[in-house]
Amino acid sequence: MTPLPPLLLEPLVRAALIEDLGPSGDVTTRAVIPQGLRYSARLNARNTGTISGMQLAEMAFRLVDPALQVQTFCPDGSIVDAGQTLMQIDGAAASILSAERVALNFAGRLSGIATLTAAFVRQAQGTQARITCTRKTTPGLRLVEKEAVLHGGGAAHRYGLSDAILIKDNHIAAAGGIVAVLQAARAQTGHMRRIEIEVDTLDQLDMVLATGGADVVLLDNMSTEDLSEAVRRVNGRLVTEASGNMRLERIAEVARTGVDFISVGALTHSATVLDLGLDF
Repeated sequence: MTPLPPLLLEPLVRAALIEDLGPSGDVTTRAVIPQGLRYSARLNARNTGTISGMQLAEMAFRLVDPALQVQTFCPDGSIVDAGQTLMQIDGAAASILSAERVALNFAGRLSGIATLTAAFVRQAQGTQARITCTRKTTPGLRLVEKEAVLHGGGAAHRYGLSDAILIKDNHIAAAGGIVAVLQAARAQTGHMRRIEIEVDTLDQLDMVLATGGADVVLLDNMSTEDLSEAVRRVNGRLVTEASGNMRLERIAEVARTGVDFISVGALTHSATVLDLGLDF
């Protein structure tokens, strides 16, 4: 996978470093680390997982000190074992220590998302269903959290409200029902933008199919049996996406219903940080 342009990532890393260093810099390192002391440090995995955030971790070290020598051994998307070395950093000890926490925060958080995504993807193997994320992301970090989902083998849903039209239950309630919202959306939407509409009953699905105008249907909080019936009724006319209550232990049976996508908010809002450590 082609890395994201550094232009998009640098503001995120720079803001994190400014937050951590504060107005006085790393006062601990300034007080106890002799000037000119050089060290070699290794970023190691403490658990097995799928890696993401290496690009940001490397950027953190280089922004603190462009003279640091950084070698990345496990690029984003790599599957690693506990004890494996992901990155080596050589140079001024003070610079390495000052960048350490920001680098680890990005790499640990994003690797946790990639690792959880990979677990969901494995449950859907052998089916056509793809695991996708949602907009339930950390404010300001959506781009890199969604990138971590891709590193774990998942797919990206909307990056923002301007990407596509997604008509949810509250839109339907406020705008006069399924027929009204679909007609309004299609009348105001160009041919390059998709329309997705949420339904939570088979009767609502029938109304969508009869009205037309949608490209994708979001099957929300349906039982596995209803998902299978919904796929049968759609019969390839729309892209189908299952959402709601998508726990890891349920994914295999949902994937076997024939849906095209399974959206999982937990990928980004509930992932456990992958334990990584910087060892001198």
